[in-house]
Amino acid sequence: MRIPAITAGLPRWPHCALPVGLAPATARLRDHLLARVGPDGAVREPCHSRVLESALLLALLDRTRAEPAARDRVARYLTGHRDSLYPLDRLLARAALRDSCQQVKLRAVDEFLAQAPDFTGPRKRALVNAVLHLLGVLPSTAAPPAPEAFSPRGLHLWARVQVTAVKVVLAHVHGSIGDVHEDDVELLRSTQHPGTVWEGNLLIHLSVLHALALLPGHDHLVGQGIRTALAHQRPDGGMPFICDEDTWVTATAGVALHAARADRPVLDAVARRLLSLQQPDGGWSYSERAQLTDVDCTSAAVEVLHLTDAHTHHAAIRRAIDALHAVRGQDGGFPTYLAGAPSEAGMTAAAINALTIQGGSERATMDAALGYLSAVQHADGSFPPDWSSSYHHTVFRAALAATRHPAAPCSPGHAVARRCQALVLGSQNSDGGWGQQDGAASDALSTAYALITLTTLSDHTAPAAVGSGAAYLLAQQREDGAIRSVPDSIGPRPFPFTVPVLADVFTLLALGHLTRRTTLGPPETGRERNRARGQPVSRV
Repeated sequence: MRIPAITAGLPRWPHCALPVGLAPATARLRDHLLARVGPDGAVREPCHSRVLESALLLALLDRTRAEPAARDRVARYLTGHRDSLYPLDRLLARAALRDSCQQVKLRAVDEFLAQAPDFTGPRKRALVNAVLHLLGVLPSTAAPPAPEAFSPRGLHLWARVQVTAVKVVLAHVHGSIGDVHEDDVELLRSTQHPGTVWEGNLLIHLSVLHALALLPGHDHLVGQGIRTALAHQRPDGGMPFICDEDTWVTATAGVALHAARADRPVLDAVARRLLSLQQPDGGWSYSERAQLTDVDCTSAAVEVLHLTDAHTHHAAIRRAIDALHAVRGQDGGFPTYLAGAPSEAGMTAAAINALTIQGGSERATMDAALGYLSAVQHADGSFPPDWSSSYHHTVFRAALAATRHPAAPCSPGHAVARRCQALVLGSQNSDGGWGQQDGAASDALSTAYALITLTTLSDHTAPAAVGSGAAYLLAQQREDGAIRSVPDSIGPRPFPFTVPVLADVFTLLALGHLTRRTTLGPPETGRERNRARGQPVSRV
């Protein structure tokens, strides 16, 4: 995600191509994000409430008749989402509240599940069916899931636990509880520790509690689990998907702050925080509450360490690069979590961007990965679904990955970049922004992603799309410097969730990329501002 070194060789765009006020707006946003960096270098933001987990909590409290005050709070939250603009949220909220008129439209569920990657389809359908059963609205026409929905083969531990919980719930539906083995039950029990949400994942935690509640002899464990979950009930009464994704936020914020020329002491603090969270396998997880590492977080952390001090952090970077190689697929691509799992475009682009810090020593690996990206890229320039509801997310990361080094006109990397750029140039909305999908209303996150893609163009003159897109971004800035945007994170795919600070992070990253392509020069650092004002320069 970092600004490529090759950017220095691209022609600068004239400052008149970008809106007046870009530099001060970038500085305000940078200062706003800097204020979010804690003394320990972490950027923290709790995940917001979501209807899915809130509906599961209400159903569990109704089943166990526990915690009536908490039950009333979550019911009020769901009442506020009875008429949500999102069909599945509307369905789940009304079902959890036992609206008598509630009917499940399988076509709407099918349309929602079509947004998930194909290889996750059977598992996601089983999950939705289990949730609908727990809410009392599973259609009688719903067929039992395909056997592969419950296969643990090739699954990382989170998925294995989720699949096992769903297996227990649907075995209860179809009268096949005999298919549940003691090993299954022990796996579910192993996630329950008073006061601790396993791997920071409330969806899995609540799913496990529902499964255990259907099995005799687990009342005490379920009661403890409910009390653990309620420690994370949000002020609005709802429940989040995860407790937080602070490690991911910290890593991406580190890259964005470097792009905006933040002061070195802050970047050092972010790097030290990430170093303290590196897992034994060399990778990073999304949260300090979790142990399962992933390619995305690992790649972003590598970029931060490299940008901060590649020499000092050489050993940690080497371990992380080894961790990426350990999961690389035979097709040249990279999966999210586990060796042998299907490769994914977004993760492959992330890995390439990290591996480029190694220079020519990784050329063969990067060439194979670019070949994979070229093979899976759609004709319109987009890619199969990833961990964002905006297709521009994978597009911008692939464009950066494909343009890290000069490429021959007929190379896979050149083709990937050209298709990404054409997609962005052809999908801009009339207000200057970009939406998550074709025809969708503009939002700041999608616009930030699209603008980063455009900074990979080799044009001498900035296309008109850059100026109007930047103007749209500036119009989304609040007085405090923060950015308004709809969320785009999804997990498990295709369920969206909200961590608002990511809009600040990726907008700052985009503005940093833009600034490096213009004659404006980079925004001044805090050290430079203090010198200009005659104030002492911090040496913390």
